[in-house]
Order: sequence, then structure tokens, then C-alpha cells
Amino acid sequence: MKVNIAIIMGGFSSEHQISLLSGQNVYVQLNREKYTPYRVVISTEKWVCLDDTDKEYPVNKADFTVVIGNDKVSFGCVFNAIHGTPGEDGLMQSYFKLLGLPQTSCGYYQAALTFNKRDLLSVLKPYGIKSAPSCYLNEGDRINEEEIIKKVGLPCFVKANKAGSSFGISKVYTKEEIQPAITKAFGEDNEIIIESFLEGTEVSVGVITYKGATKVLPITEIVTENDFFDYEAKYEGKSQEITPARISDTERAHVEQYAKLAYEVLKMKGYTRSEFILIDEIPYMLEMNTTPGLTEQSILPKQALAAGLSLSELFESAIEEALNEK
Repeated sequence: MKVNIAIIMGGFSSEHQISLLSGQNVYVQLNREKYTPYRVVISTEKWVCLDDTDKEYPVNKADFTVVIGNDKVSFGCVFNAIHGTPGEDGLMQSYFKLLGLPQTSCGYYQAALTFNKRDLLSVLKPYGIKSAPSCYLNEGDRINEEEIIKKVGLPCFVKANKAGSSFGISKVYTKEEIQPAITKAFGEDNEIIIESFLEGTEVSVGVITYKGATKVLPITEIVTENDFFDYEAKYEGKSQEITPARISDTERAHVEQYAKLAYEVLKMKGYTRSEFILIDEIPYMLEMNTTPGLTEQSILPKQALAAGLSLSELFESAIEEALNEK
């Protein structure tokens, strides 16, 4: 019996279009001998299932089923390809948990925790995982530029606390640039994080569960043409993503150690992709993504290919993990 797989994509955030590309790639790559995949687009306006002609069929939110023609389609598993809210912050995970429906990404608590950069880094700090000096602001807080500079120095990064794909991020060099950067970040989220600039080698590393064991994928070095790894660098070709990374054996071992530690400490499942800055062979964590990009051009799929896994095998691994979860 083939399993019906709902590939959820889209979402409510600025990453909607990127998520559609990830979901489409999963749809193309899944093994049709094992699975019958369906594309389910979720937006603030509607939840719809698409057929091969892109005709839309409404999804019944009460039980996550869809009627196509005379058939009521239910799903054996959900493949989560939504970047940002509601797929990466715990909302969809909670919904499917209530329905008793297996899904490929981490649990609802882990999703909510990792989506919040401030809380993630705070939880991992006691385990020896370092991060940049930082301060935080909630919307409406008093802004004191002098205090911010005293704490994190210049240059610094101003980021939305709960947003992905480098939306709402600025690198700030002067006191005068702080307020506009804060305004930009609050355009993406009502919480922001301001971090010291770390001068070092930026790397990205995927961690997955494969055949029941934690597997660290080959590390990617990020070399950007821009001032930092912003949206243009990520998605418009303004960077080099070099896999495997040109780092020492010691650096590689440290990155693998801390990426695996974070995955296992947080009791993750499915895919994660963590970003680090290497300084004097020590990795400093920037963030962890739990629904990373899944297009053929995305970092984690390229790392899987470098590890000898086809994209079909990569995507199947998450489905089988979800189906076999106790």
C-alpha cells in the first residue's frame, strides 16, 4: 500500500514563495512506488490541495482531509516544507499532534524554541555552545543607542528574533544607523535581537536522523560577496557555498560536535541546519533552522548529495522516521 503524503508549503511569512519551491522539489523527488504525494498550500487566505493541473481543492481543517472528485483523501504522513510561521514555530506541529497525524519536522516545543533565537541560544549556553554577546528589545521598549553600543559594540547585527532567510536583518556601523535598523527588524517581528559582529569563518551544517541514528552532513562554508549573508547573498547568487568547507580537521570536529550536541540535547527529529561562526577554532552558534530550504540549490540538499544521499533518499528518511515514531 502506498502512503498518501501531504507536502505542506507556503505559510504566512515572507518566506512563502521560497517554501513553495521547497515543497515542489519534494513533490518531484518523492518515490512514487512508495508514496502518493499531494501538494498542500497553506496561506492566511486558504488551505488548498493542488492537483497536477494546479486546480485547487479546499482542505477540511477539522481532520486535514480533502475531497477530490468523488474521493475523500486522507493522509498517512505530512511532509513539512513551510519555512517560517506556521510551519517552523510550532503551530502546525501542535495541530498535527492533536490530529494524531505523523509529520516530518521536529516537535511543537522544539519548533517554538528554535524559532526564537534568543531562547534557543539561552538554552544551549549551559551545554558549552557559545554565541555572540547580545541584547534584546520588545516592540515598545525604550531604545538607548549608547547602552546598546556599550553591550555589543560596533559593528553589530540587528535581527528579527523570530524570522528566517535574513529578512529584517541589518549590519550597523554607526550609532545613527541603529534606529533605522531596529525599525526594519520590527517590520518582521515584535521582538528583535542585537548581536556583536563576529569576525570569522561562517559555516552551515545539516543534521538529520538517518536509519535511526543522528547523522551530521558535510559542512558548508559561506563566502558572501555582500557585507554579510543577507537575502540577496542567499537567494540571488551573491555568495559561494563551498561543500565541504575549507576548514581544519579540528574546526570540522568542533562544528560536528556542537551541531550534533544541539540536535540531541533538544531531542530534535527530521532536519536541522545550524549556522556557526568559527573564531580561533571555536564555533559560535547563530541560529538553528528546523525547516531548512529543500530546493536543489539549497544548502542542506547539497550537503546530503555530498554525503552520498540522493534527494529521494533524504526526503524518504524524514517520512520513514515520522511513520516509525513511537
